[in-house]
Amino acid sequence: MKGLSVVISAYNEERHIKRVLDSVSWADEIIVVDNESGDDTAAIAKKMGAKVLSRPNNLMLNKNKNVGFSEAKNDWILNLDADEEITPELKTEIAHTLDNEPPENGFWIPRKNIIFGKWIQHGLWWPDKQLRLFRNGTGKFPCVHVHEYLEVEGQTSELKEPYRHYNYETTSQFIHKLDAIYSESEVENKIKQGYTLSWRDAIGFPVSDFVKVYFAQKGYKDGLHGLVLAILQSMYAFVVFVKLWEKEGFPEKHIPEKEIIAEITKNERTVSYWMTTTEIIQEKNIYKRIMLRLRRKYVSSH
Repeated sequence: MKGLSVVISAYNEERHIKRVLDSVSWADEIIVVDNESGDDTAAIAKKMGAKVLSRPNNLMLNKNKNVGFSEAKNDWILNLDADEEITPELKTEIAHTLDNEPPENGFWIPRKNIIFGKWIQHGLWWPDKQLRLFRNGTGKFPCVHVHEYLEVEGQTSELKEPYRHYNYETTSQFIHKLDAIYSESEVENKIKQGYTLSWRDAIGFPVSDFVKVYFAQKGYKDGLHGLVLAILQSMYAFVVFVKLWEKEGFPEKHIPEKEIIAEITKNERTVSYWMTTTEIIQEKNIYKRIMLRLRRKYVSSH
């Protein structure tokens, strides 16, 4: 296999760092970018043979990942977070791919998100492809948004085997990241884009996110986990609205009741449309499907 450097970003990950390091122990070089951890993350990484770089902790940790990339000595780089893990199957695929000297400069890899103890197979969470394997010198993060993708110059392709992401383990962890990291970044990004806030977004943001995750992306197939995650996603969208309103100084605005009712009714139609669409997908009787399609057509036109 062509030389491979693994770059791992970590912050207070003493509980997880050993797992990810064990999963890539076969790599030619392992670099751990420690973001001013207050626990034993760095010590554990050093003990396991990783090169540890200490960097200031900040909201845009992708800047620190770019520093890690610049220190990598091998032809290829695999970028991971401390709560992720490479499977033996993916290790084999990576080795086979690099041994064949691919013309591509980067590879997208599907990611298995383990949330609240379950592999979430729908919604935002699967296949959740991430651009993580790339030729040294061709890739970096643009550093404008927390959820941004790595940017790679040249051709990219996809690997088949997924890696694991041990995502949210507790409700508090989800809410903390929602508040302190993701919503803050989303608000900043919308402000930079010149987004004009409307009171209607207080209804539209959460409804849109719930419908997208639960119905359009089939989150309902993940049972109670899917329902809870769709509701949490809608809560995230509402928090983004409130924080944008806060940035404007919480301006007062009188909203006539008839406008509120009209906005709620509009969103009710959206929910009804996707509920009916879901029924159509699940209905096996052709005549019932026809009736459901007619109902959906009526809903969408009124």
